[in-house]
Amino acid sequence: MSTIREVFPYLRVRGAEQAIAFYTQAFGARELFRLTEPGGRIGHAELELGPITLLLCDEYPECNAVGPQSLGGVASSLHLHVDDADAFAAHAVGAGATMVREPKDEFYGERSCLIRDPFGHEWLIGHSIEDVTPQEMQRRYDALLGS
Repeated sequence: MSTIREVFPYLRVRGAEQAIAFYTQAFGARELFRLTEPGGRIGHAELELGPITLLLCDEYPECNAVGPQSLGGVASSLHLHVDDADAFAAHAVGAGATMVREPKDEFYGERSCLIRDPFGHEWLIGHSIEDVTPQEMQRRYDALLGS
């Protein structure tokens, strides 16, 4: 079996040009490059987002490559671990994101919240507030669920 060297999140969006502008403003991403069709549709773009490379493209419905707006929701989210979740989320909301779940201290040792970007993708934003062992996390989870 081959070794996995890197993982690249790849987002399909309606309006890749606007998404690149949003991720640059809201998250501090830096565009590395893009491939653009003569008609303007972005076939591939790469953004530096902290320690990762975020890939994105415009929708290609003819290839069944559509984003959350066309699907009517998302089946996944991206988690950004930051220094200050409250400030980071507030900045993203100021840039056009929607707060889905306000920041709060969670049982798993993180202060986190959930935002939705203007293109339908959801982002968990969090920072560590305490180190919690998996056993303690399970105990707290059981207590939360009333088990």
